Amino acid sequence: METKQILETIQMVEEEHLDIRTITMGISLLDTVAGDPKTIAQNIYNKITTYAKDLVSVAEQIEREFGIPITNKRISVTPIALIAGHATPDEMLYYAHAMDDAAKTVGVDFIGGYSALVQKGFANGDLALIKSMPRALTETDLVMSSVNIGSTKAGINLDAIKLMGETVMAIAEKSDTANAKLVIFANAVEDNPFMAGAFHGISEPDVVINVGVSGPGVVKRAIEKVKGESIQVVAETVKQTAFKITRVGQMVGSLAAQRLGVEFGIVDLSLAPTPARGDSVAEVLEEIGLEQVGAHGTTAALMLLNDAVKKGGVMASQRVGGLSGAFIPVSEDAGMIDAAKAGVLSLAKLEAMTSVCSVGLDMIAIPGDTPATTISAMIADEAAIGVQNNKTTAVRILPTIGKYVGDMIDYGGLLGTAPVMPVVEKSSADFINRGGHIPAPIHSFKN
Repeated sequence: METKQILETIQMVEEEHLDIRTITMGISLLDTVAGDPKTIAQNIYNKITTYAKDLVSVAEQIEREFGIPITNKRISVTPIALIAGHATPDEMLYYAHAMDDAAKTVGVDFIGGYSALVQKGFANGDLALIKSMPRALTETDLVMSSVNIGSTKAGINLDAIKLMGETVMAIAEKSDTANAKLVIFANAVEDNPFMAGAFHGISEPDVVINVGVSGPGVVKRAIEKVKGESIQVVAETVKQTAFKITRVGQMVGSLAAQRLGVEFGIVDLSLAPTPARGDSVAEVLEEIGLEQVGAHGTTAALMLLNDAVKKGGVMASQRVGGLSGAFIPVSEDAGMIDAAKAGVLSLAKLEAMTSVCSVGLDMIAIPGDTPATTISAMIADEAAIGVQNNKTTAVRILPTIGKYVGDMIDYGGLLGTAPVMPVVEKSSADFINRGGHIPAPIHSFKN
């Protein structure tokens, strides 16, 4: 690496909030299925603790050597519903606790993969896992969960959407924060290293290292230097900046994989914000030229940002994967919080933005008396955007019992603070209660 590039990297770390947001070890659990649920749970614990025992120490060693912060060390595993067999909802808790205990033993921040893939229908393990979620996500500390309810190839499982709306409310009745550990997807990807949606896909290697790099502060500083220039210059500046960030991520991921003796998977270049000032995707959009995120033009600015990030990443590495773009979680982004509090950023505008960004309606607090069918309808709308446009979309909604529009909810740490946002009060119940399956779009038929 040239001296100029080294100095640029140091500046990005010290002044612009560049970090490796996560090193995530993906572990297949397909070979743990033997015996009764208690035996399988023990097998899960044994495999995770065997392969991930040095994950944290290796990441910390790389941090010290290169001075690049690695904010989270994480694990993702095979969707647990796939190995559940005939387990009951109560027996599923053995697996959740095995994951939690293993994560604590090896010292990681989170473990993802308490997940089910139900875009075409339910198996026994899928239903058992979903029914166990209220207890699993409140009885464990580090377990993250996801459910994929639709895909461009399969269409949208409306029965699953109805069940997930009910599940979100059941979780909210037990905890104000546990829904932050659950993401409901359409077109979920198998190599996503970011929580809460990470799981280890069945086509992945037995064990793999995936890296998530985050640099909204770096991108904002770069755009500041081209103030007044044309939008083409802005796009090129973002692309070149994403190239540099991706190179850092690939270096760290390759080193970690080599030292752990496992395969290196992908770099996910997602601009993942934090509540800290200067580390905000909203502030990047405002630097492009918006008075405040949520103003007319926000969706266009976000499209430009997302596209330029992906182009820069692909130029830098053949191993770009995951989601790679821009996240727009309300509670985790200082600029988004400001705009939501001011009433400039609405759920409707956020939904429009999800048509061009990397995920969906993310970390949004809503009134605790919101009907489950309304939450299901939000999930259905996001799934429709993803399925029709052949992209990943997701919902992480936080209904808070006893809280109403305008109240502020402090979730702590990286989860940030969120204003309770209004939802449309007209009912969607008759639509959701129809059940069944929304067919795949015509362009899904490509054989």
